[in-house]
Amino acid sequence: MKKSTIALLGIAVLLSSCVSQKKYAELEAKQQETQDLLNSATVKLNTCLEEKATADARAQTLADQNDFLKANNQELINNMGNLTTLTTKGAENLEKSLESLREKDLTIRKLQDAVTRRDSVNLALVQSLKGVLGNLDDEDIEISVEKGVVFVSISDKLLFSTGSYNVTNAAKQVLGKVAQVVNNKPDFDFLVEGHTDNVPYQSGVLLDNWDLSAKRATAVVRILQNEFGVTPARMTAAGRSHYVPLTDNNTAANRAKNRRTRIVVLPKLDQFFSMIEEGMDDPAINE
Repeated sequence: MKKSTIALLGIAVLLSSCVSQKKYAELEAKQQETQDLLNSATVKLNTCLEEKATADARAQTLADQNDFLKANNQELINNMGNLTTLTTKGAENLEKSLESLREKDLTIRKLQDAVTRRDSVNLALVQSLKGVLGNLDDEDIEISVEKGVVFVSISDKLLFSTGSYNVTNAAKQVLGKVAQVVNNKPDFDFLVEGHTDNVPYQSGVLLDNWDLSAKRATAVVRILQNEFGVTPARMTAAGRSHYVPLTDNNTAANRAKNRRTRIVVLPKLDQFFSMIEEGMDDPAINE
């Protein structure tokens, strides 16, 4: 009886160990997935924080100007004593100063709201792109945010054969996923840029790297339009040749980095950007 009890306890421990290992593997996979999402969000958060810091610095400058005007107004009121003694002209000037303060405060809030909304839209777009492209090799595709604009950079080894501007079948799968995101977000336009290394193009009917980079950009645009239904009016194709490298063209590895196609996603936030421009041009802001 005692031996049977010991055997049963051993089997129970073994079964418990199997279950724990399975749960551990699941938790480990989930933890890795969560860590990847956290890393991605952290990078985008840092970008947003940098832009927010710039906006906050501008807002602080305007706030300081507000404080200065308020202090001047208070000093004016104190010096003149009873408001009933103010001349008509003095009262009008005081009212104008107060109105200027109200307009300036409103403009500051609009600027902050515009930056916040733009950052939120960009973060949502990046997460959508990461969601559909997250299983790709980081060396072949990179998603980033620079100065409030989302960039998707795809290496030429994924898109084209050497010296060619015909899109590979493997690349069409990637472009289809990009199209899936942009088709679901009609408030975005985008620019497709072709980039080459500095090795002169010496074969085929093309003249040089200008031709090659432009042909590669238009090839990508045609695939997005003809095979994935992206509205052509939303797209612009551009060739940059080898004049905007990521790094020096002094090694084969560096030249491979410079050969890329970049999709620049441009949100239609005219009302927000116009608001920023108008605010910056407002005489009350720049006093």
